[in-house]
Amino acid sequence: MQKKLVVTSSPLLRNTAVSTRGIMLDVVIALLPAALAAVWFFGAAALSLILVAVVSAVLAELVYQKLTHQKSTIGDLSAVVTGLLVAYNIPANAPWWMAAIGSIVAIVLVKQMFGGLGQNFINPALAARTVLMLSWAGLMAATAVPAGGQLFGLTVVEADAVAAATPLTNSGYSLWQLFIGDVPGMLGETSKLALILGGIYLIVRRVIDWRVPVSFIVTAFILFWIETGSIYQPGTTDSALYQLLSGGLILGAFFMATDYVTCPVTKWGRVIMGVGCAALLFVIRTYGSYPEGCSFGILFMNVCTPLIDKWTTPKTFGAVKAKKGGAQA
Repeated sequence: MQKKLVVTSSPLLRNTAVSTRGIMLDVVIALLPAALAAVWFFGAAALSLILVAVVSAVLAELVYQKLTHQKSTIGDLSAVVTGLLVAYNIPANAPWWMAAIGSIVAIVLVKQMFGGLGQNFINPALAARTVLMLSWAGLMAATAVPAGGQLFGLTVVEADAVAAATPLTNSGYSLWQLFIGDVPGMLGETSKLALILGGIYLIVRRVIDWRVPVSFIVTAFILFWIETGSIYQPGTTDSALYQLLSGGLILGAFFMATDYVTCPVTKWGRVIMGVGCAALLFVIRTYGSYPEGCSFGILFMNVCTPLIDKWTTPKTFGAVKAKKGGAQA
């Protein structure tokens, strides 16, 4: 008997052994170095926020699906990934309830209300960060001074004191401090070493396409190099490398802009995604009043993803383009 041929819409899986749970497990593994770095530099407060965010995300998905009589999908680990990313986008000395609210907003408002995994049109964690930033700007701006290696030695700095001490607004940090994460900032964005290790793991495992992070990082480097005229100049933020290693650029390039659901499916579309995110980040940091810009750049490009796919999707094999002004029947 002839076997039934099942045809589905793109994107298509090349390996039947690939599963959502397997992909999400790889992402969790890739995010672990950043979690360890956060706990090392920011102490027990970082660990507690990560746990609260992850547990809140899983419970929010479980409760929502129970209330709406849906099959539970917490086993696919997507809620765990969202919880981790929410935690990575808040400062170490944020109150625990902020991590919980962020995860609930990401899961319920952005993910589940739009149909669940695969249906959200913007990145849930970045949407949650934006909501938290607009709602509690003071708490989101008040970061902690890193106390490397002192698990319970977290030193908290007030918001007005930290406003001039973050890497994007103060040049008093070396490239080495920026690279390893010994700087104030959001939990998961400070250690670029940990993020790059996780990103390389995902690329090697073919979980993410290298085109997005590479085009993102290279474009940002070139734009800041042109604007500042310097690759690196000690004592100033006006250099390409300093801008590259500051803020959430590396976190966004590897873990946010590469989200399967909100990222274009074509190769050239992913290049456009990376270039667009970098260009918007550059414009916001250089000409805007907000010192960051990574979140807004990625969210804007998320909205543009359907249009990018439309522009870059190759023609269907065998399709004939309709002639203009053809004879009417």
